[in-house]
Amino acid sequence: MIVAVAILAALIQMFTPPLRTIDSGTMSNIEDARFVTLRNQPEWSALWRAHAPDKPLPQIDWSREMVVGVFLGTRPAAGYRVEIVGYREEGARVVAGYKEMPPARDAITAQILTSPYALAAIPRRGGDVTFEKIE
Repeated sequence: MIVAVAILAALIQMFTPPLRTIDSGTMSNIEDARFVTLRNQPEWSALWRAHAPDKPLPQIDWSREMVVGVFLGTRPAAGYRVEIVGYREEGARVVAGYKEMPPARDAITAQILTSPYALAAIPRRGGDVTFEKIE
């Protein structure tokens, strides 16, 4: 157990923390699992309308930032969460690290459909963005 915790800590440290968390929670209107990378206002506006049309659109400085996001899709109960732990550059590409957290096995959770998500702004970069799940 101690070794597993040490390995997890080392993996997380390989990522630079996100510049800022934009939004995260358990109730997105986006019900399918997906990873997103957004680099301009029209893409951002369209995603936000699909994700949270009743909430004000957060402002992004597109000259310096881009948005990365993880949507886990529909889950059968409360207690599921996702967090973008950071990013790292690998040559021309960016790797965004995320951690998916299910409820504890012995947790008593509400039997309600949820759609966990996390959105973060990171420094704007060209090239591909890939996502890496941190176990």
